[in-house]
Amino acid sequence: MSMRTKRSVRAGQYLALLCYLVFLAFPFLWLISTAFKPAPELGSLHPTWIPQHPTLDNFRQAFDEQPLLRAAANSLIAALSAGAIAVVIATPMAYVMARHRTRLATAATGWVVVSQAFPFVLLIIPLFLVLKHLHLINTLWGLIMVYVVWALPFALWMLVGYVRAVPPELEEAAAVDGAGRLRTLVSVTAPLLAPGIVATALFAFITAWNEFFFALVLLKTPEKQTLPVVLTHFLGAEGASDLGPLAAAAFLATLPSLVLFAVIQRRITGGMLAGAVKS
Repeated sequence: MSMRTKRSVRAGQYLALLCYLVFLAFPFLWLISTAFKPAPELGSLHPTWIPQHPTLDNFRQAFDEQPLLRAAANSLIAALSAGAIAVVIATPMAYVMARHRTRLATAATGWVVVSQAFPFVLLIIPLFLVLKHLHLINTLWGLIMVYVVWALPFALWMLVGYVRAVPPELEEAAAVDGAGRLRTLVSVTAPLLAPGIVATALFAFITAWNEFFFALVLLKTPEKQTLPVVLTHFLGAEGASDLGPLAAAAFLATLPSLVLFAVIQRRITGGMLAGAVKS
């Protein structure tokens, strides 16, 4: 392949990536623009990208109309708890499945992948009956249990890949030096798995933070509802919506995930580079 052809291919790749980024960014940028527009601009027949008269009235109205802080606290508790519990359960399971490749482990991995294809509707009735028997309906702990169960298969699948990427020779070298199994796992394997554990926890957190269907069905009282459910309260009768406050509240709801990913992404990259240097 000539140098000119390589440059053309690379230019095409960058162009496709740019189009994809624009496609992803368009809804978020329009959401930000809508959140800062006053009511007359929201009803204009000729919408503009940049608000002509930016205002914070939509944010003030959103907090006045709905308990956003309480709902955000409920979502934060559920998402953080689900992420932490899922990682604690999935990490040792992933290590066993990756290091002991038996037919049972292979079948379990296949089942993990297949389970992600199950639609929510098939699961909600059995989950509701189980949680009702345990007296966990309309409780955050019941919702956290559902989020853990839902996130665990994919978290396990992710961590199995990270464990397999750690060379077994490192553990064998530690064993030759006299380290026991627990010491090897804590001092050798765990630091190398840190980026994967953080990425898995981030996935579980974002999944729980954005989840709507289970929270809508399982949480009844307004005091227990999460942020995605509260956002639907800005929708009025016959599909009418309070567009300005809804956009402002939705914009605030997306910030924690974006900030958390921006902060943790650097640490994930740094951990990977550190692990590569050490090895």
